[in-house]
This record gives sequence, structure tokens and C-alpha cells, in this order.
Amino acid sequence: MDLNKIRKMTDQERTAELEKMQQELFNLRFQHVTGQLENPVRMREVKRDIARVKTIIREKELEGPQA
Repeated sequence: MDLNKIRKMTDQERTAELEKMQQELFNLRFQHVTGQLENPVRMREVKRDIARVKTIIREKELEGPQA
């Protein structure tokens, strides 16, 4: 996911996207354990996307009092 795309989202959209990605990671982990995961690299991609969204959310929280 592109950082600029995440930055342009509203707070609600970011939160919804984060929840969606966390659910996807849960499903990927479940598939990995049961041996059904076809693309294990996807787990890494989703984890990194989650970190990106969380980072942007935190940046916005820290900007709030100064603005």
C-alpha cells in the first residue's frame, strides 16, 4: 500500500483499513498453520502494511495538539 494513499485517507478509513488488514493477517496465519497458504510472502506484505497504517495513525495523533 502506498504511503500517500494512506495519508489521504480519513481517520475512519485508516481504522477500517487497519481492521481489514488485521483480519487478513489472521486468516493468512490460519492458512499457514493448516498448510493451505499458497503465497507465504503475502504475510510479510500485510504485516508491513499494518505497520505503515499504524505509523501514519500515530503521526496524526502527535500532530493534533500542535495544529
